[in-house]
Amino acid sequence: MKEVQTPLTIEEKDSFKTIFSKYGAYAYDKQENLANLIGDLTGSLDIDNGTLEFNDDIKFDVQILAFYSNEFNQLSWAWDNENIGFDESLVKNSLEIKKFGEKYDIAEFTTPSYKIDFDDCHIIAMIASSLLDVDAYYLASFEDLDIFVTIKSDLIKKDNSSERFRKTFNNFQKNFDVFARPAFEGYAKLKGCEFKEREEFSVAKNGEDRLIAGFSERGNLTHLQLLEVD
Repeated sequence: MKEVQTPLTIEEKDSFKTIFSKYGAYAYDKQENLANLIGDLTGSLDIDNGTLEFNDDIKFDVQILAFYSNEFNQLSWAWDNENIGFDESLVKNSLEIKKFGEKYDIAEFTTPSYKIDFDDCHIIAMIASSLLDVDAYYLASFEDLDIFVTIKSDLIKKDNSSERFRKTFNNFQKNFDVFARPAFEGYAKLKGCEFKEREEFSVAKNGEDRLIAGFSERGNLTHLQLLEVD
């Protein structure tokens, strides 16, 4: 009998690190897709029109997610922006994240502004990118602020190959402080793979290919094997 696959969810006991572990690799994948399109180009943000332009061929409609003040080391959500006055049509994604925070009691999503290291803002944006129906996020400079925007566009092409899965997950769990086991499960399920978990290893079935991840007793990744079917 085929196993019924449970959907990926945020559970009441999940720490913020666990939530990032579950959703971060998928966001990392999205960012690689964007990087493959824009390369070294720098985007120009037009807040009035809600657009982000890299060149004549690459221009996106965007949503404003949050903004960061380097002067105060402070992240502020775009849903709370009375002092700036973003158009309501541009903060829909930000409001969605607030609703996620209210539903799952995630203070990082419901607190209007708070002190945070700049690098940690990317972790916040990565989780948001995976929770939302978007293709990537981008950090744009505007006057004295760093503004995180979300992008949804057919110009950003997805790579669903098994080799991409292997490389992306391996790099993600090496570059970030995460729990490898829930990270593998989260990435597999968000990528639409069939997922199976055993005591010492987990399997993601991508088409006919299989990716097998082994874990230590402490949950660290010990190996990641790709079995491809020609």
